[in-house]
Amino acid sequence: MKKYIKVVLVLTSICAVAAVLLALVNSVTAPIISLHEEEAAMKALEEVSCGMEIGDRTDMTESETVNHYYKLHIAGGVTGGYILDLSGKGYGGALALVACYDPNGKLLAAKIVSENETPGVGKKATLSGYMDKFIGKGTQFPIPTAKRMLTDEEAIAVSGATMTFTGVSKALAAGSEFVKSLGGK
Repeated sequence: MKKYIKVVLVLTSICAVAAVLLALVNSVTAPIISLHEEEAAMKALEEVSCGMEIGDRTDMTESETVNHYYKLHIAGGVTGGYILDLSGKGYGGALALVACYDPNGKLLAAKIVSENETPGVGKKATLSGYMDKFIGKGTQFPIPTAKRMLTDEEAIAVSGATMTFTGVSKALAAGSEFVKSLGGK
């Protein structure tokens, strides 16, 4: 019996030391990780801002797709558009996107900032040129949310990654509708 108590005490001590060390490492690395995440988020915003000045962040709680948005300003403080932080669902789970729209809801730029899609298939959505099928749409022409709305060449490009395409396209379309609801305010 004493042998078991000794083993339990040794294992408990090892776990306690490991927990303290992990907490120490976390306290040192957490601020660095947070700073890196903020820098990456700001870089993504700048990439899609189309050269406009990024305004203050407005958080959204009543939307499943739009997490928050930034008003974009052009000369004289005029609203030139919006950047939206969007959520979608792909094959690998959650997708996080940032997208820039003009005040009427036309998509100007978009970028996936976080995903867990299948390498070689769903990951194509992160490649340069993937978002081209959506750019310029949202006003006169709707953002394509089904393969039948794409050209044959575009449909072939998303073949095998239907869930990723659907997640991205529905998030971008919801973003366009959200911007339209703002009415340029």
